[in-house]
Formats: sequence, C-alpha cells, structure tokens
Amino acid sequence: MTANGGVSFWLQQVGLPAPRPALPGDLDVDVAIVGAGYTGLWTAYYLKRDQPDLRVAVLERRFAGYGASGRNGGWLTNSVTGGREQYVKTHGRDAAIAQQVALNATVDEVIAVTAAEGIDADLHKGGELEVAYTPAQLARLKSYAAAEQSWPATDVELLDAKQAAARVNVAGLLGAAWHPHCARVHPAKLALGLAAAVERLGVTIYENTTVTEIRPGEARTDHGTVRAAHVLRATEGFTPDLRGEHRTWLPMNSSLIVTEPLAASVWNEIGWNGREVLGDLAHVYMYAQRTADDRIAFGGRGVPYRYGSRVDQDGRTQQATIDSLGALLARFFPAAADAAIDHAWSGVLGVPRDWAATVGHDPTTGLGWAGGYVGTGVTATNLAGRTLRDLVLGRDTELTRLPWVGHRARKWEIEPLRWLAVQAIYGAYHAADRAELRGRATTSPIAHVADLVAGR
Repeated sequence: MTANGGVSFWLQQVGLPAPRPALPGDLDVDVAIVGAGYTGLWTAYYLKRDQPDLRVAVLERRFAGYGASGRNGGWLTNSVTGGREQYVKTHGRDAAIAQQVALNATVDEVIAVTAAEGIDADLHKGGELEVAYTPAQLARLKSYAAAEQSWPATDVELLDAKQAAARVNVAGLLGAAWHPHCARVHPAKLALGLAAAVERLGVTIYENTTVTEIRPGEARTDHGTVRAAHVLRATEGFTPDLRGEHRTWLPMNSSLIVTEPLAASVWNEIGWNGREVLGDLAHVYMYAQRTADDRIAFGGRGVPYRYGSRVDQDGRTQQATIDSLGALLARFFPAAADAAIDHAWSGVLGVPRDWAATVGHDPTTGLGWAGGYVGTGVTATNLAGRTLRDLVLGRDTELTRLPWVGHRARKWEIEPLRWLAVQAIYGAYHAADRAELRGRATTSPIAHVADLVAGR
C-alpha cells in the first residue's frame, strides 16, 4: 500500500527529527530569521561562521526542513528562476551572465560545504538531462538548446536519440539536452544535516513557534516577541500565512511519488548509471531522480493551487495525482511499470507574480527577505544565504551586486482571480500535452501563471 503524506518520503526514510524547544518567551538577538528551511539555515550558517559573536535565532513553525526543503525533488541545479533575459532588460547582459555564473558556482559551494561539515546527503554530480519524446517537444528542445548555447557558462549539449538513450532509456526518446551544473541530493538529509551544522556554530533554532507578523525590529510569535536589529523572512511558500504578506507570493503545490527499490534487471534496461536528474519538455513538466538506494523519485504538478493560498499541513496527496504520476512513470520506463509505489507526498513552493526569485535587505528597517524560487531553490537558497550575510554585515560584494538583489514584484490579485488564473493555465498545459501525444501540433500555452494574469 502506498504511504501518503507524513510530510515526505525523504523525512520518513531518515526519521522525523526530535522536536527542539519552542521559544520560551520574549528574546533579544542581533538577527532573527523566520523559517528553518534551506534559506534560513544557510543564512544562519554563513552569518555565524563569518561573525561568531552574532546572536542569531531561527524561528520555525513546525521543525527544521518541514517545508519544501524536506520535500523537493532533490535537484541541486543552476537554474535562473524566470530566465536570464529578465535581467538583460533591467541590468544588462553582463549582469545576467554574472547571475548564471554565480549559480553554477553555488552548486559546487553546496557540495563543498556538505563535505566540510560531514553531511552525507547522497550527493552525486551527474548533471541535468532534459528529454523530448514527441515531435513538438523535440522542436522546443532544439530551440532551448540553441538559446542556451548562445550564452557563456551554460555548457548545454544537445544529444540525439541514441546519445540520450545511452544515458537514460526513456521510452520513445527523440533527443535530449544535458548540462553538467547539477547534482542529485537527498533533500531531508541536506536539511537536517545543515540544521545540525548551524547549531554546532551556536545558533538556536526554536521550533513549534509560529511567527504571525514581521515588523522592523521584531518578529511577533505565539510564544513571545523576538527583538532584533535584523529580521529576515525565509518562509517561501508559507509566506502568505504572515500578516500583510497574503498576496506577496502564490503558494504552488508540487507532488512526488517514489517506487520501491528496483531490481538490477530493471536498471540494466533503464540505464541511468550517470545518476543525472531527469526532466522533460512537456508543458506540464515532470522531474525525477534515481535515488541512492535505486528507487525512482518522480514528480510533477497535481493540484497546483488551493483556493485562498491555502497550504497543506502534512504533505498528503490526492489519489488522482498519485495515479497520474504513476501512469507517467510507466510511460517513461515500461520496465518499471509493475514496481510498487512506496510513498506519495506534496510540497509547496513560492511563486512571485513576475516569476523572479529575489533576495534583499533594507538597512533602514533591518528587514530582509529571500525566496520566490518557483521550485529552483535547492541551489538558489545557498546563494541567497550568502548574499543575505553580506547585506546584513554591510558588505559591498559581487554577490550583493547581482541583479536579483533588491528585486520586488507587484502583489498577486485578490481571489478568485488567482485561482482562476492557475486553473486556466494548467488546463491549457494539459490540453496541449494531450494533443502533442496524439501527434498534433499546438500553439504554445502562456509561459506561466503570471503571464496569464498580466495579459502578456
């Protein structure tokens, strides 16, 4: 029987952590960080490592790694959320290239820190493989690869069907694109290991402590008020639950399933010996990895948005989503069609209205923020943490001059417009994918939800 929820398979596999104490009452610190996911933990790590005398507290509603950090697909990749072209318009081509180079380097930074801190997170740098299995997907793949190859530092290679199948034998494969700046990771092992590393540095993580409002100089919680010169928001998809932030980012849901460990005979047919992470060029895209214990973790969008920006509390996933992901996995890998699905779960990610991730800090108020990664945060959170460190410490560095620093998007519309927009765009995506599987050409649906709402 498929386990459902329990936060995630990753956390169930390693065991839910013993709860840390809640905030005991009012507190005075130098830096208060709201959210104990990757963003908050990386920020605390770099601040405390670089300035050990700082008093740093992390406030978490449930437990460290409870949100997307403990539930994601495990892609430590170099994606620029929303694309580099947005920065060409606002900052110029050189700035856009700098953002890409920084993210490339961040993949290796995470790998280096995990090694230095003794965090065994099943990391394997096999690159990212994007596959096409319909003529329409192949056309998009070739266009994507050509566009990427026009930029420095992307290092994208276009593979024909034979070359692609030699890496991962996806049924009906027509071609693929691969780049080296990506590693597979076990999300929960990274999150829990990072939390332990932060505590070794002297940071206190207060769990089961709900922050209700962030104001200059303080974070108000259900257990007291934390006063700090710097209050940093690192709440990603749970940001709408904060007072005054309901329309800041849209909480988008994504779901995963994981198979039982597969037999050697199945892997002989599938291949995947390079342990690349795997995605496709469908409009409703999938993402997958071969785990360290030889399962397939396979994800995609199920019910992408809950009315009123509601978020789940335990990762439970609708049966229809489990069934559709299982069918797609079998379509990709017929040799694994009879494998048991051991676990299914969902998580929530933050989507700004313009689809662009951001990090920033206002020195006049001491308020800082980072997030809006739209599912690309495993890498970007580390870059955000190092950038917030420099901003809080008043440093002028290459990181603080990157084009995502200080970016702000306009707020999302009120309901029911948000809900209608997501339903419309994902309806168009699904219809286009069904048509392409039947061999019909389609016009490209609007690139993302924000485009639909904005009428672009």
